This record gives sequence, structure tokens and C-alpha cells, in this order.
Amino acid sequence: MQLHQVKPKHKPKKKKRIGRGGKRGTYSGRGIKGQKARAGRKIRPEIRDFIKKIPKKRGYKFKAKPKPQIVNLRDLEKHFKEGETVSPETLFKKGLIAKVKSREPKEVKILGQGKLTKKLEIKGCKLSKSVKNEMVK
Repeated sequence: MQLHQVKPKHKPKKKKRIGRGGKRGTYSGRGIKGQKARAGRKIRPEIRDFIKKIPKKRGYKFKAKPKPQIVNLRDLEKHFKEGETVSPETLFKKGLIAKVKSREPKEVKILGQGKLTKKLEIKGCKLSKSVKNEMVK
């Protein structure tokens, strides 16, 4: 026996086409008028109406994460002395970064543009890869 010789035991039942006159009468089992009586009817999913009725959770909003303020190594070289600590507070006091509405200095990232010859203590700031590599050397 080969694949083309295999036949189903029962023939598939054909779907009854209604709405074309015949034994069922004028409306052919569809009722009178309305969306369900028309040809090409499209009923939207019930779950959509259910979701629309549920209120959005109060207070939930997507908030884009604010970008950090940028300070370069050349700025640190220019404004800081040997052995000083670099933090968002000291950077704000020296005028290198601005305040945010919350009155706290926002996140700061130090980028590697320029050269740093002094030894500084860095606290509370993110460092770029190039700065991390330079600090290790």
C-alpha cells in the first residue's frame, strides 16, 4: 500500500450554505434583518468589549527613563584639584550639571573625552567603558 492509495473511512461532511432560498423559506434560518442576517457579516470579538470596560489602572503610565547628564574628563581636569571627590553634588556646586525639578542632581555619566592627569575619587556617577579602561591603567 502506498500513500496515494490511502483513503479516509468517512467522507468529510459539507457545511450547509444558508441564505439562498430553498426549503428553509425566505430568511433561511437567519432571522429578519440585522448584522447576523447579512452576507459577509463580521462580528468583533467579545473579549475586546470586555477589555474596553475595564478601567486603566490609576497612576500607571509609561515613563521614559531620563537620560543622564554628561560630563567629560576634560571638565573634571579643569574644575577639580588633586584628591577631590567627584559626585553629582560637587558637580552641581561647580556648575557642571543642572538641577532637575526634584531639586536633586540627576544621574551623571562621565565620558572619556580629554585626559585626566589628577587622581580623583568618583562616587555616585556612571562611567563609560573608555573611562573604566583608563582608570584601570
